[in-house]
Amino acid sequence: MNTESNQIKPNHIAIVMDGNGRWAKKRNMPRVAGHRAGVKALRKLIEHAVKIKLKAMTVYAFSRENWQRPEKEVGLLMDLFMTALQSEVKDLHKNNVRLKFIGDKAAFSDKLQVAIADSESLTASNSGLSLNVAANYSGRWDITQALQSIGQELEAKTINAKDIDESLINGKLSLANNDEPDLFIRTGGEQRISNYLLWQIAYTELYFTDTLWPDFDSVQLDGAIEWFSSRQRRFGKTSEQIEQGNI
Repeated sequence: MNTESNQIKPNHIAIVMDGNGRWAKKRNMPRVAGHRAGVKALRKLIEHAVKIKLKAMTVYAFSRENWQRPEKEVGLLMDLFMTALQSEVKDLHKNNVRLKFIGDKAAFSDKLQVAIADSESLTASNSGLSLNVAANYSGRWDITQALQSIGQELEAKTINAKDIDESLINGKLSLANNDEPDLFIRTGGEQRISNYLLWQIAYTELYFTDTLWPDFDSVQLDGAIEWFSSRQRRFGKTSEQIEQGNI
């Protein structure tokens, strides 16, 4: 498929990268092998996103609920996280990608927090793809921390209750400086949101595929974008209003 056509393309894609463990199990490999394959798949998808001039991509790397997984697997994931950061950030920078991590980073080791901060600092001035990595993130946490921030401003009397509106809340969320996702992709066959970007995906088109994440490639991404281009995004209006250009 030619993604450089005149079709309507999403500016911002959110992805739940699901299926690494099952991909490994099908091959009689340890789960961490699936996670390593998942990192390779993400690298290739980022390269393709840069090629097709996608503005933003937000990927769910590690949820707050993932701490409940076996301790050994979590430890291996943290090691993989660090290794991937160290090996990939220079290439991301060279390709003009701006990297940002969203989530509660305080739970990570000091070494990992420093690596995250360094990678964000290195790429902060880049103007190409905005790559947001959700790590120790949940949608409910995101909304809660936004409301806590607003509560502090209320206590300090810098705002009044009547100042609280959707715009104020949105500005306190992790993706405040990004447009809301146009397209949500979940791989691995599950059809649920899993506490991801709950506020931001209110009007996002939801695309589910049985493909396991390590097998999700540029052709699969182009297929999701093609599906998106066929959708009529009405935002509460009627089809007739949209077709008449009353958007």
